[in-house]
Amino acid sequence: MKNMIKDAAILLLITLVAGLALGFVYQITKEPIALAEEKAAKEAYEEVFPGAADFEEAELIWPEDTIWQDAWSENGLGAVEIKNVLKALGTDSSLLGYVLTVTSHEGYGGDITFTMGIAADGTLNGISILDISETAGLGMKAESVLKPQFAGKKVPSFTYTKQGADSDSQIDAISGATITTNAFTNAVNGGLYYFQTQLGGGSYEAE
Repeated sequence: MKNMIKDAAILLLITLVAGLALGFVYQITKEPIALAEEKAAKEAYEEVFPGAADFEEAELIWPEDTIWQDAWSENGLGAVEIKNVLKALGTDSSLLGYVLTVTSHEGYGGDITFTMGIAADGTLNGISILDISETAGLGMKAESVLKPQFAGKKVPSFTYTKQGADSDSQIDAISGATITTNAFTNAVNGGLYYFQTQLGGGSYEAE
């Protein structure tokens, strides 16, 4: 019995020491991690909206209107989440457009999060991937295969194809990674739809 109590006391002491050590390490690394994340986010904003002089946080509005929510789901956006919205401002503080941080919960390997810059006229400036954990050699090609295809396009939404894109609104799918392509495309469409319905939108001409 004495040995059991002694062993339990030793185990408790080890647990306490380990907990204190982890807490100490967390406190030391918390600020550097936060600064690194802030720096990465700022670089992403500048990548998708290089012409902006400053970025200002905008209110993230999620309408309670059931008609809007139903339309969101009917457009295949149920697994898309708008994380935050920033105003992209010019040197004279004029509104150039918006930067949205969007997450798709449909990725093959987990969530996919990226920023997207949308000019005031509805042109998608570009995308910067923040977090992705897809299959190496397949879904991870999103950076090199999918990302460049969205830049500079002015369309209300995108579709993907395996036969070769023949219009601005079509994206060539990653071969062997349809799930990743679908998740990415839906997330981009979610950002565009939010821009169109909640941020003033843009005017689009039929192709």
